[in-house]
Amino acid sequence: MNALEMQLDYPHGNTLPAPGTALEVAPGVKWLRMGLPFALDHINLWLLRDCRQSPTGRTEGWSIVDCGIATEPTRQAWEQVFATELEGLPVLRVIVTHMHPDHIGLADWLTSRWQCDLWMSATDYHAAKLATQSTTGFGGDSAAAHFARHGLAEGDALDKVRGRSNYYASMVPAVPPRFHRLMDGQRLVIGAQEWQCHAGYGHAPEHIALHCGALGILISGDMVLPRISTNVSVIDLEPEADPLALYLASIERLRALPADTLVLPSHGRPFAGLHTRIDQLRNHHAERFAEVMAACAEAPKAAAELLPVLFKRKLDLHQTSFAMGEAIAHLHTLWLQGRLERRLGGDGVMRFAPVPDAAIRRQPADAAARGSADRACA
Repeated sequence: MNALEMQLDYPHGNTLPAPGTALEVAPGVKWLRMGLPFALDHINLWLLRDCRQSPTGRTEGWSIVDCGIATEPTRQAWEQVFATELEGLPVLRVIVTHMHPDHIGLADWLTSRWQCDLWMSATDYHAAKLATQSTTGFGGDSAAAHFARHGLAEGDALDKVRGRSNYYASMVPAVPPRFHRLMDGQRLVIGAQEWQCHAGYGHAPEHIALHCGALGILISGDMVLPRISTNVSVIDLEPEADPLALYLASIERLRALPADTLVLPSHGRPFAGLHTRIDQLRNHHAERFAEVMAACAEAPKAAAELLPVLFKRKLDLHQTSFAMGEAIAHLHTLWLQGRLERRLGGDGVMRFAPVPDAAIRRQPADAAARGSADRACA
């Protein structure tokens, strides 16, 4: 563990559920772990004991939270879970925290397999539907042009981004045709427990985390992860966005939950120390902001020129796409706070430089999150 991880408490130590099996982390809450074909090689999924009341009576079963990507190994792992971990009971609903492929990929297969419904936010449901048709934000010509505008000049990398026009649909071949909407503050009864929805922004359009006060548990999705910082990107679909201000404001709202909450993240191990982790994430981004300001003070910088500043390791294409989006996100927050100015060069690349001290106009994070229309033409 690194020094920051040692500040958190991992009640299950290094124990992990084996593929196709589950580990109970609280009464009626089971932890699953399935593989991903990326450097981040796993996703945590959750089974919640549930029941459904209908005119014909009460049905006992399970809710699934998040799905994994649509691959045959993931389907096989689910089939093993169905055979060994459901105690002979059916799946009653599928809950998805947000629209990214590792979370919604198999939602259509699972809901069809069990003849049950999907529950998620409306924004992410419709974003997923759009992405299966257009791959917006995940590859193709528009994404390549977006990255080129921010200085990514390597022809091979741009060609690969351009070639990923079917990238999202390859992992999310279909989205269920209907859904139940989840909203911020909504209270969802799952079995014997009540779970409150907490909407978060910046990582996804309308990410839903679930908190159960009675169990002292937060299913955090990707909003709070124990080992890595959540990716927050500016994508071609919303090129003027300030998602990092939205993200920082979102995790700050989670500080209202008890400090000893057991956090069930989508990646990494369950941990206690929510407030500590929020502090760590805020400090992490404060350090990155300082690094960006220092680099831009040396000479105006495009996002691509900041990759070695923000990321100290060699990046593959998958990681470069995320890194570009995150570099732009840091620049945009500083720009919309009035600390950086931006200029479009004759080469078509957007570069950022510090505003002279006398002209700096700082904005609180929530104000920056709303954007600054008066700077849109800068």
